[in-house]
Amino acid sequence: MEPRIYIAPGPFRLETGHTLPELKIAYHTYGELNAAHDNVVWVCHALTANSDVADWWPHTIETGKFLDPARHFVVCANILGSHYGTTGPLHTNPQTGTPYYRDFPPFTIRDIVRAHILLADALGIGRIGALVGSSVGGFQAVEWAVTEPQRIGKLVLIATSAKASPWSIAIDETQRMAIEADRTFGEPRDDAGMAGLAAARAIGLLTYRGSLGYNLTQQDREELPAVHRASSYQQYQGEKLCRRYNAYSYYAILNAFDTHDAGRGRGGVAAALSRIAARTIVVGITTDIIFTPTEMRDLQGMIAGSVYHEIDSPFGHDGFLVEHEQLNDILRPFMNNE
Repeated sequence: MEPRIYIAPGPFRLETGHTLPELKIAYHTYGELNAAHDNVVWVCHALTANSDVADWWPHTIETGKFLDPARHFVVCANILGSHYGTTGPLHTNPQTGTPYYRDFPPFTIRDIVRAHILLADALGIGRIGALVGSSVGGFQAVEWAVTEPQRIGKLVLIATSAKASPWSIAIDETQRMAIEADRTFGEPRDDAGMAGLAAARAIGLLTYRGSLGYNLTQQDREELPAVHRASSYQQYQGEKLCRRYNAYSYYAILNAFDTHDAGRGRGGVAAALSRIAARTIVVGITTDIIFTPTEMRDLQGMIAGSVYHEIDSPFGHDGFLVEHEQLNDILRPFMNNE
């Protein structure tokens, strides 16, 4: 299903001081907006996902699931800088007539959220019944719930945080180093930096799954294989991303992720989170090494009236994508007021 495209009026000024002459936002919707306009569920996606939630989050946009399109009007907007329709590095800069590539201006999580707000206003969406974010989608959800506390009725935060940690920034920097090591990165073409992108993706996967996930799924089937199964998996995943993404978007979005700090200019994280008025559920994953269960409980402890649940999974951070049955059991009652 192709996304719809919204063209925002006028230039879009970024928090970094730069300006985009034009902002296009790609988005998908599922279900129908009810007469009372109180059934909106907005999903914020992460790094290389897109606005088609059904494409990247299995068994969620289905009847009887927590994003049931028969009950909810589900909206997801592609994030700023992405490869999937919203203005990003491969788009043409109307001021030069050529693609931005590495010259795409730096932006922040707050800029991504401001783009979401523009789209919500354009769609005539006032109240958002539930705002859902996992991983870096959760960065956006936290920021939005702090920025517009009265707009958000419920808040679902899955495997995420209120501020990018030194550990998560180090992961991102290591991936950027891999991309920068590719000598083609910076060249004015869509496929520049692809070897670096493949390496960056392989690095990222180590943190998404962790040792338990790899040791469970990538054991060699022969005593002395010509190529280790884990090695071929890393190569395959790197090549797979290169077939659908580009190094410039990946690099730019990693930079934006590192800007995430809900407390910046607001008296710190705790003060910022005290603004949240939404009923909130925080979901951690037992083996997540990016956003650990301890950190997720700390996040829940700073949001008044929130509750904490945990997914038990050997698949680390990726558990929110893999363990859809557990996630549905946790979130469906919350979403449906059961």
